[in-house]
Amino acid sequence: MALQPASGARDLLPQDVGANRWICERLAQVYQLWGYSEITPPSIERLDTLEAGGAICSEQVLQVVADEPLGLRPEMTASIARAACTRLGSFQRPLRLHYSGSIFLAERTEGENPRINEQLQSGVELMGSASPAGDAELLRLLIDAAGHLPLAPHHAPCLLIGHQGLLELVLAKVEKSMQQSCRRALCQGNHHDLKQLPLPPDQLLLLERVIKLRGAPAQVLKQLSELLGEDPLLKQLEQLLAALAPIAVANGIRLQLDPSFQPQFALYDGLVMQLVCQGPHAPVAVANGGRYNNLVNRFSPSTSGATGVGFSFAVGDLRQLLGSASGHSPDSNKHCWLVAFQNSALLNPALDLLQQCHSRGEQAELWPQPCESKEDAEKLASSRGLKLLDWLS
Repeated sequence: MALQPASGARDLLPQDVGANRWICERLAQVYQLWGYSEITPPSIERLDTLEAGGAICSEQVLQVVADEPLGLRPEMTASIARAACTRLGSFQRPLRLHYSGSIFLAERTEGENPRINEQLQSGVELMGSASPAGDAELLRLLIDAAGHLPLAPHHAPCLLIGHQGLLELVLAKVEKSMQQSCRRALCQGNHHDLKQLPLPPDQLLLLERVIKLRGAPAQVLKQLSELLGEDPLLKQLEQLLAALAPIAVANGIRLQLDPSFQPQFALYDGLVMQLVCQGPHAPVAVANGGRYNNLVNRFSPSTSGATGVGFSFAVGDLRQLLGSASGHSPDSNKHCWLVAFQNSALLNPALDLLQQCHSRGEQAELWPQPCESKEDAEKLASSRGLKLLDWLS
């Protein structure tokens, strides 16, 4: 019998489970205040849904042995977009949904079996609210949700913002046959590959400036205007981020605009966002999201103006970032009592006492073996981090 979990899987201990639950409940309270209703999509979906029209590579999906091509969800958005366009298709838009649940990524190394990467996510999806109103709502909701978490100044939270349209404006300055190679080099931040591309000097100079361009939104947009000329998208982003700036400052979050930023999955076709915090050793991405209109249109091709935008928090990464020192991870034994008894004849009275505690909403547990003395019972309670409620003798 195997004594270890599958490769990449891990057991969550009670303290981790309690902290995860606290984070999810805290976030859900914020989502509900904004009018979002909870949904739970299935863990198993058809592969064509999970691959989201090619936006997610099939190698990233853990496939399930069945009579039809099935897999475990590597992210939530595609499943929720499918449900929104089918079973929830008749619901009035905008449709606001929130969720929490596990995702399963397949991490593959050549010549080896896939390694399972299971992560707990909490997030929202907003269907039927076009840009810029939907973008503004999601960015504000993300900042509001982060503001309800015990992030400290040393976490230095930074909201990284990009937009597929900015990349398109940049790539429009490049010969069409070179655009895909340029996109790859820009999004990977690969200066070396960029310099090796056979581009005219003026185009290469433009891309070298863009690949280094990130920082305060107003400054970045000003430089993009100088490089690319005036464009309605630049004006739209300027208005959106100027309105967002004071909200971010009030919540201790720095804004950064990066025209070449791309998230892990190629789901997004508009605004993209990532909340990054400073961990003990390296930056940690605790939330990701963006606009995915094309994905919604794939599930609902006959619907005019179908749109979607959302984000998700990586709950496990948040838990590790905050740590037990934050004082916000619940202790399952806090305010818990121990009921003990001297001999087996007192077992049922001890259970009665236990249930009296529970009826008052107090946490209490039973020591299952007789204790010879009250001192022994007190030592047992202390060793378990509890207080002795009673010792029946």
